[in-house]
Amino acid sequence: MKDTTLDTLLLKKNNRQKIIFGTEIQTGKQLFLDSNSKNILDKKILNASKEILANGKSGIVNINKSLWFINISLPPLRLVIVGAVHIAQPLAKIASTIGYEVSIIDPRSAFANDKRFPNIKIIKDWPEEALEDFNIDNRTAVVTLTHDPKLDDAALSAALKSNAFYIGSLGSKKTHNARIQRLKIANFNDKDINKIHGPIGLSIGAKSPEEIAVAIISEIVATFSLCFLENLNKSSLLAIVPSSFIISQITPEGLSFAKLAMS
Repeated sequence: MKDTTLDTLLLKKNNRQKIIFGTEIQTGKQLFLDSNSKNILDKKILNASKEILANGKSGIVNINKSLWFINISLPPLRLVIVGAVHIAQPLAKIASTIGYEVSIIDPRSAFANDKRFPNIKIIKDWPEEALEDFNIDNRTAVVTLTHDPKLDDAALSAALKSNAFYIGSLGSKKTHNARIQRLKIANFNDKDINKIHGPIGLSIGAKSPEEIAVAIISEIVATFSLCFLENLNKSSLLAIVPSSFIISQITPEGLSFAKLAMS
């Protein structure tokens, strides 16, 4: 793989861009695929890769009797937790364990600190400041846990204007109804407000912070899975490869993969 190609791959990954990268297995020819491209070959490959692209997983397609390995690299799933409260501790731990990039947002240093959240990214700003350039995309979940409108409402406002695949807010039905009224005053309509999971989490009778964390992460996982349910693909051609890997070399013996380092 050329250094310039690898540099482009790393730049795209660090900017949380979707990468579609094609490698012709017989010749080793490699190219980035863009859905907006007018190149005829690009269009043919993308058209043949529809099922693979829908699943977001790498695979092999046949283009004019030539096999192409299509590598799909998607940004990591993220969880933004607003409020470094007790529930946030097990929630951050569980989310990290299952592969989410977790960020805690809370300006209160007494709550948001490395001792309570080891190895977790902590942003000690108010939500409106922290989320201004956060780029909440369709692989990001946002959860508010403080019960404090000064923190929660600002975060919800940013999340509702974004492409977040999940938005959840802790609180009783009474608390959530009051939240809805504040959001309506802030000019959010019912369609927007209905995006919020509130009260948050699956109804499993959770009581302790740990149980509530399980209920929340379960609802997040279920919501994300449902987003792609209609795109399930059982094609035997799919070659499932982790998105953090890319073809580095093609030899007569087969394909070699290299793990991309993140800066």
